[in-house]
Amino acid sequence: MKCTSCRQGSLTPGYLDMLFPCHTCDHCGGNWVLLKDYLRWKEANPDYQFEQATIEVEAEDSKRAMTCPQTGKLMVKYRISKDTDHRLDLSPDVHGIWLDKGEWDLLKKAGLAGNLNAIFTDPWQRKIREANAKEVFEQLYKEQFGDDDYQKLKLTRDWINQHPKRSDLLAYLVADDPYSANR
Repeated sequence: MKCTSCRQGSLTPGYLDMLFPCHTCDHCGGNWVLLKDYLRWKEANPDYQFEQATIEVEAEDSKRAMTCPQTGKLMVKYRISKDTDHRLDLSPDVHGIWLDKGEWDLLKKAGLAGNLNAIFTDPWQRKIREANAKEVFEQLYKEQFGDDDYQKLKLTRDWINQHPKRSDLLAYLVADDPYSANR
């Protein structure tokens, strides 16, 4: 198979970290991993603890669309966490994962190597989208209210939401004149 990333090298059979089968590009160092090989290894080694890298990891990230080295079809990019824009490429047809050079070390450093399969699930991706949306809204509220007032609003909101008479407090706050008989 030809390398899907550099398109110059060939993918040769080997093992990723001497753990499970993969194909490694002899030119760019990327790895083609079949999810079934990873899961088979993970099932056989349930107590394995990945060593987290202690050095700074340099991971490449191909920004362009990638094609599956087995089928030639486009692969889908998946974010690995909210804290990075780094994405992994998955071939949905063969459940193959392309790891650019350094991405496996990046996953280990982030504590995600033991969850490689989870990254490609809807709940994982939804959690990332929700965390990103929360950050966007927080920034908008800080700009709209100012940082100090936003912090006060958050504290007040938390207090109201935990109060046993929450509904009464909210009615008081939204009433035009809470002291009027004409509510």
